[in-house]
Amino acid sequence: MFKEKLALIPNLPGSYQMRNQDGVIIYVGKAKNLHRRVSSYFNRTQTGKTAKMVSEIADFTYIVASSELEAFIIEINLIKEFNPKYNILLKDDKSYPYIEYISKPYPKVKVSRYLNIRKKDNKKLFGPFPNAYAARRIVNLLNRIYPLKKCNGNPKEVCLYYHIHECLGYCSKRLNQQELELMEKEILSFLHGNDKVLTNRLEKKMIEYSNSLNYEMALEMKKELEYIKIVLNKQKVELHDLVDRDIFGYYFDKGYISIQIFFLRNGKLVGGKTDIFPLISELEDDLDLFIASFYAKHEVPKEILVSEALNKEILESLLATKFLTPTRGAKKKLLDMAVLNSKLNLERELELIKKDEYVTESANEELKELLGLKQLYRIDLFDNSNLFGSFSVSGMVVFKNGRPSKNDYRKFKISVDKNDDYNTMREVIYRRYSRMKMEQSEKPDLIIVDGGENQVRACLEILESLNLKIMVCGLKKNDRHRTNDLVLENLEIVEIDRSSNLFHFLTRMQDEVHRYTINYHRTIRSKGSISSVLDHVYGIGSKRKKELIKQYGSVAKMKQASLEDLEKFLPKDTAKNLFEFLKDFK
Repeated sequence: MFKEKLALIPNLPGSYQMRNQDGVIIYVGKAKNLHRRVSSYFNRTQTGKTAKMVSEIADFTYIVASSELEAFIIEINLIKEFNPKYNILLKDDKSYPYIEYISKPYPKVKVSRYLNIRKKDNKKLFGPFPNAYAARRIVNLLNRIYPLKKCNGNPKEVCLYYHIHECLGYCSKRLNQQELELMEKEILSFLHGNDKVLTNRLEKKMIEYSNSLNYEMALEMKKELEYIKIVLNKQKVELHDLVDRDIFGYYFDKGYISIQIFFLRNGKLVGGKTDIFPLISELEDDLDLFIASFYAKHEVPKEILVSEALNKEILESLLATKFLTPTRGAKKKLLDMAVLNSKLNLERELELIKKDEYVTESANEELKELLGLKQLYRIDLFDNSNLFGSFSVSGMVVFKNGRPSKNDYRKFKISVDKNDDYNTMREVIYRRYSRMKMEQSEKPDLIIVDGGENQVRACLEILESLNLKIMVCGLKKNDRHRTNDLVLENLEIVEIDRSSNLFHFLTRMQDEVHRYTINYHRTIRSKGSISSVLDHVYGIGSKRKKELIKQYGSVAKMKQASLEDLEKFLPKDTAKNLFEFLKDFK
């Protein structure tokens, strides 16, 4: 098929890109020898996911690099840019929470996701914490035990925290420097692994409350002490050199790779991560890519223990840390334990994974055949909500290869009348796909709207005005608000077999977009903030919003204001818009 083109590929390092019949990149890889690697896809029998990928290749391109490291960097950058469907290793991997200690201008602890942390000299990072609840509880406990700064900004007067001895009164500027230094020393000592610092403090507090007959608080301290001891007991001490390190163990069988990562912080095993995915390229390349993509979202430790199969030199250059393969001792036992866990995970989960993949892919294929599509990789789904009659929002969720792609989800605040579903759909479709055209971002193969004929018609009108050819269908519900029928572009109603994989697949997608949209609406309402409400009032920008927030402070107080009061801060037309909006806001 590509015999002549393959013969022209040089025997040099580089990155290659597999493309489908539409010229879309579906896979990006790297190779020490481009000629040998690219040819291997076509001159031998492939199985599993690799065979499926090869069946879709209509062309390939490549970029020659000066070294394998440069090829690796090109591969990672191309995957980030094009998000190919078969490069599954960089998708939807959340970052773990860390505990941040901020020393200046005032000492503070908080939980942060690694990707959201801005590196500064006055911050220290501890983690990761695979259990987010444990991280939050430890931070809350530190805030109760130590008089850290808890409020935002710099109030003019000391607040309640100062009076109950949970803050030193940082806003007053009259601080005991010795007390500050002792507190920082103890907190950092605990976060570095000295458990006795916190348990001794808790025991002391418990005795103080008990002696003052405050048994309720004494019991609360006792519960916190028991929880901390349980958390600490789970952290089995394996190494005593206090070096932060990660351990990567893997096991490969039947076309799937299982990876087990252990996190050791200050000599303690604080948790881990497991992952199972199908092999697409060479084992070494997929493992290298997994590790590189993992550390794009996580802190790089001082040392990483790995098996011989990995390309340690390239990874060391890329991540600027040590990669070691221990051959004996405690480190070897830890690596063996990670390998054993990866093997057990694969043996336990493989059949369930294969069954889930079969059901999902067969349902996706059935939908593709039903609609007469050449390919069905990306599906965009839309839902509108005007919960409790206050204001409208819309949500878009994305499924790729039949699975949620949460990085692509989007939320929309709607400007049209809250009860106008037809024009709400027109607005959200226009905003989403005019932006897609402008940014030249990924185009879906199918759009599914949550609704019947009107929503399908509204969507098609906007796509036509944008000169876009994307298939559209709607999911129509019955009287019990359950998925009932599929509405096609020509408004034909197709009844779906309720027992089929396709029906359950469509229901799952419909439930997901509904959940996402409703949660967004409830989040806005639960905040009860003026800011969220004012976003829906025409004529109010950021400057006017700040003035209103400063004046009223809450939605309830703003609702009590008369039209004349609002006109003191806003032009008459804008004040009237806000006054009318607040009358309907519940």
